[in-house]
Amino acid sequence: MRVMDNIDHFNLRSFDLNLMVAFDAMMQELSVTKSAEKLRIGQSAMSHNLSTLRVLLQDDLFVRVGQKMQPTAKARALAGPVRTALSQAQNALQASDCFDPATAERVFRLGVTGEMEMILLPVLLRHLQIHAPGTKLLSRTITTDSVDPMINNGEIDLAIGCKSPLQSGYFGEVLFKSEVACCFNPNLLNLGRPLSREDYLASRHAVLSQTGNVAGCVGDALQGLGINLNVVMAAPDFMPLLAAARNAPIIATVPCRIATQYAPLFGLSFCQMPIEVGFPPVTMNWAVWTDKDVGLVWLRDQIRTVIASIAPEDHLLAAE
Repeated sequence: MRVMDNIDHFNLRSFDLNLMVAFDAMMQELSVTKSAEKLRIGQSAMSHNLSTLRVLLQDDLFVRVGQKMQPTAKARALAGPVRTALSQAQNALQASDCFDPATAERVFRLGVTGEMEMILLPVLLRHLQIHAPGTKLLSRTITTDSVDPMINNGEIDLAIGCKSPLQSGYFGEVLFKSEVACCFNPNLLNLGRPLSREDYLASRHAVLSQTGNVAGCVGDALQGLGINLNVVMAAPDFMPLLAAARNAPIIATVPCRIATQYAPLFGLSFCQMPIEVGFPPVTMNWAVWTDKDVGLVWLRDQIRTVIASIAPEDHLLAAE
């Protein structure tokens, strides 16, 4: 159960925190004079605080017995919780803005596209296990439609893959440019490498689509160039596209880094797409109000390091 859900903000807003401080001081000193000195206020101000507390709590709280003030039963019952609350408030206010990855225990919530699930998360997890073993990753799939509300609602700390252009209230940066590769089974398709434009257009295709449009993002981009691609399969993830290319004489068009890492696992050859298409770059975005979060500042640096460890696009297809 989340404690914050049970806080009655309406009633608490009129309760001055200074009254709790005055109560705690009085419990420690059992003297109006000494409590006032401890708080560096006048005796009249301290007496006023006690009067206000008595009205709000409907109890005398402290009564004079001989030469001393003694707490009532209600005051004794309140003493522990009030001191705990003040201690927690003090710790929160005095907390330093630091993040020690070696000892930190924190769940980082990442919103990622299908591409970043496959190429970033495995390498990032390995990196964090070495440098921040107490941290955990919670991955959420994002789309262009879902990413904004997920950031705004605090469901994710970072969005990686689809947040462009930026709106007010967000920070962001480009991680790398987007390039695609053509994957196919050489036992089912006799295609040369580099793949010619003619062979590419004459083939059947499997593409990524997260909407009801079978043409997908690749087909849409080519339609903008006046080219109609013969798309026979569209799927919301890349693995089905690679599996389809393994079993059918089709070309699966996927990001270069996906092709480099996963096409060989399916026995597929891959090469650069023979038509130049401008796809939006892969970005990392976060809310303005999390920009100074020291843990997230550290995480963003780790993501940059991990991305930089992956071969640049210009070298991805050269090795094939």
